[in-house]
Formats: sequence, C-alpha cells, structure tokens
Amino acid sequence: MFPRPLTPLAAPNGAEPLGRALRRAPLGRARAGLGGPPLLLPSMLMFAVIVASSGLLLMIERGILAEMKPLPLHPPGREGAAWRGKAPKPGGLSLSAGDADLQVRQDVRNRTLRAVCGQPGMPRDPWDLPVGQRRTLLRHILVSDRYRFLYCYVPKVACSNWKRVLKVLAGVLDSVDVRLKMDHRSDLVFLADLRPEEIRYRLQHYFKFLFVRDPLERLLSAYRNKFGEIREYQQRYGAEIVRRYRAGAGPSPAGDDVTFPEFLRYLVDEDPERMNEHWMPVYHLCQPCAVHYDFVGSYERLEADANQVLEWVRAPPHVQFPARQAWYRPASPESLHYHLCSAPRAVLQDVLPKYILDFSLFAYPLPNVTKEACQQ
Repeated sequence: MFPRPLTPLAAPNGAEPLGRALRRAPLGRARAGLGGPPLLLPSMLMFAVIVASSGLLLMIERGILAEMKPLPLHPPGREGAAWRGKAPKPGGLSLSAGDADLQVRQDVRNRTLRAVCGQPGMPRDPWDLPVGQRRTLLRHILVSDRYRFLYCYVPKVACSNWKRVLKVLAGVLDSVDVRLKMDHRSDLVFLADLRPEEIRYRLQHYFKFLFVRDPLERLLSAYRNKFGEIREYQQRYGAEIVRRYRAGAGPSPAGDDVTFPEFLRYLVDEDPERMNEHWMPVYHLCQPCAVHYDFVGSYERLEADANQVLEWVRAPPHVQFPARQAWYRPASPESLHYHLCSAPRAVLQDVLPKYILDFSLFAYPLPNVTKEACQQ
C-alpha cells in the first residue's frame, strides 16, 4: 500500500508554518568539496521535491496512472529466464511480472535522486566528500566479492538480517535462521577495509543497494529499542538526555525512562553528520548522491524487495531473506502517529529539517499531525 499523500504539519498558534520554516531552514552545513567553495543545498528544492513525490504517489493511489502503459518488465530475450541464472547489469534491472507497484516506486525514487543529486555542488563520487563523511560511508558499505555486490547497511532497517545473509553467502554461517547473537563486525568485509583502488573498482563494477524506511518510524524504532532495552544506551545517551531536557533531573539519572519528546529535543541539538548511526539520517550514512545505487528497497515491503535483490545477485535458491519473527512487533504507523501527536509541534518543526533529505530522496510524505488528524 502506498503511503498517504503529503499533508503539511500545522504550526502552533503564533508559530511559523512548517512550509515556511522548511524553506528557510538550512538542510546541511556549508561544506567545501575538494578545492571548491562552501556550498549549501537549497531547502526550497528539497521541499519542492517532497511535494512532487507525494503528488505522484497520490496520483498512483487514486488510480490516475491506471491507464498508462507500464514500462517493459523484461529486456528483450529475458522472458522466461530463470531469475538466478543471469545477473543483471548495474542500471539494467528487470522486475517480476506484474510488479508495477515496485516499478513505480523505483521510478519515483530514481527521479527524486536525479533531481536532487544533479544540482551543482552535490557529490558525484565518495572522494568528493569531506574526510569524515567519506569515512562514515565506507564504514557502512558491506562487500560480497563472491556475489559481486555492495550493501549499505542502515540500522533499524533490518540490517542485522542482511548481515546474517552476507555471512551465509560467505560460508561462515550455515543458515539465516540460526538464532545467534549477531556480531556486527566479525566475518564481514567493509569498503573501509580496502585500498582506494579496490574501493573504486567495486563501486564501478558491483551491484549496489540499500534499504530505507520512513524516517520518523525509524526514529521511533531506535528510541524503543535503545532506550527501552539496551542498558549501554540508557547510560551513555539516556542519562545525558534526561539531564539536558528534564526540569528537576538529578545529577545521576538512570536514563531508562527517556520520553520520545525528550529524544526528539536531543536530536534537534545534534549535528546529523555526528549522530549515532541508529538515528543518523540515511543520506549521511549511505550518501546516495556520491554512490549510484542500483536498487533502493523499502522496509514497507522488506521480504519481497530483499528476495528480489537475492535473485538479482544470483544467490543460491535456498538462501531466502529471514522471515520476521512472530514475537517481533515493529513500530507501526498507528504507534508513530500516537507518539508524534504527543510531542510538541515546535519540536517536530525543528527535527524534521534534519531528515528532510531522507523524506524527499526516498519519497516518504511528511506526517499529518494537525489537530484534526490527532483527534481521530
């Protein structure tokens, strides 16, 4: 199901409307390319792209595009070919018959990526990035030399299961269903482990993909997991958040009762480029302008998109993406709506620009937390 169309966030009485706030809000710090002048991505462009993407999704949902002829689903000569018999060339992917939904989603994302990344001053290559941003990128791209693909992992978007798949494909794990605590470093190869010439070769010749998720739903998932279950995060981040943002907090809070609005206030004051990876924007983790990904999958249709990727990279037929465990309860749209409606709108207005590139590049609409919507 496609996400609901964009509905602007209503501002509280006397506050500046969100649209105006987004237009004036800087979306990234001024930075210089290699030898170039400082550049700042225009926020007006971002807002326009969001509106355009959401408008297209609305057209799809209302059936306006139903009369359009779909693009060819297979290149000539590929009809009937076994999926795992041939690997696609980067940029020349074919889709399962009848999967017009995926075709349109990829077209929306490709168009928005081209619109944003084609702007002057945007990075075209990882070596166009400042050193810190390039280091973050290369530390988040996993390598499979056996199957010739690169995967940029995004925490809270099923990255543990993808790492499990990579270990099975590398022969160091027997099955994706083995219930072991995931070691996120051992038996995995990252682009950061390789020499520059090896990195360049793989970026040019390997199949490249990443998976994305609604930005705010991803934040809620990180909040629930890290502050509700992980003592290390409660002590390292939770205690500091309570000290900063809770009136009357003592000098040594436990950090195990951080509220979602307090977490959002913390994010407002954080530099996106220096955030913890679990809530760092996908744009900064995977740099989709500097790396030309062949496929962008979504958490909303995780299993289908993941198994499609496994077919494209010619993984053995018995390797399927792990099914979601029955006990797992992901952050739902309803739960997200409840938490957002409980948060101060001024805080939401300040935190959304931090993730505006994720909303726009990956065609996710802004949340509807108007008074009327929150009363439903």
